Amino acid sequence: MNIRSLTRGDGVVIGAAVLLFIASFLKLYSVSGFNYDATAWDSLGQGLGIYMGGVIGAALIVVNRCLPQPRKVAGLDLGTIGVAFTVLVAWILFWSLVDVGDGADAAAGTIIGFLAALVLAGAAVATPLVPALKVALVGAPKPPAPLPYGGQPPGGYGYPGAPQPGQPGQQPYGAQPPQPQQQGQPFGGQPSQPSAPQTQQPAQDFSPFWFAVPVARPLFSEDGAQAPIAELAPGTWYLAVEQRGATLVAQTQDGRRGVLQDTSGIQRG
Repeated sequence: MNIRSLTRGDGVVIGAAVLLFIASFLKLYSVSGFNYDATAWDSLGQGLGIYMGGVIGAALIVVNRCLPQPRKVAGLDLGTIGVAFTVLVAWILFWSLVDVGDGADAAAGTIIGFLAALVLAGAAVATPLVPALKVALVGAPKPPAPLPYGGQPPGGYGYPGAPQPGQPGQQPYGAQPPQPQQQGQPFGGQPSQPSAPQTQQPAQDFSPFWFAVPVARPLFSEDGAQAPIAELAPGTWYLAVEQRGATLVAQTQDGRRGVLQDTSGIQRG
């Protein structure tokens, strides 16, 4: 699970769920002439069925956001099920607030519970639609500072500047690459003539670089299939190994490669 994939909308969902849980322990109604101190937990139908239903819906939304791949139950996305829970709880608490019996008034448990459920459902529905709510809750880490002359980069895959598996090591500045050893010539023999230098291919304009995405974005297969093979999460550095028009071929930490079609707003390392 990657908490860096959470957005500002998910932060609002978490806060509203906490407030809804607190409201379940407050007095629901006040009845004139009576000492009525019942809370939602005096009835399991309200405590577990309504108030905790909203909290469970929020948990499904947040957990589904943190998973590398969206999970489905009976063909339904966990996030979609969570949103349905929050909307239903807000609808029930609205009528609990409006339909108060004679001689009774809504108390803190009902009022705060409805407001929390309303904010919870609103954030759950609006997060995929409002750009301000899709911004990452935890920003991407800053790329490492440039190393001093002669310094060695730290090891570890996934760290900008670290050598990658399968890539040749870099030679120190000014050092000559190792020359292949020549076999000894027999006495009186002629030394072998050096072979003609190989023509080097012209360097391409593109150079691999590290980048992070502002929001979670799918990574599609290089063969053009529409089903995503992975999801790039905010706050994690990925390696761009090739550019194809307006898209990038990216490599994840586990070595998978795919095409990132939406490159808007990426942060280069």
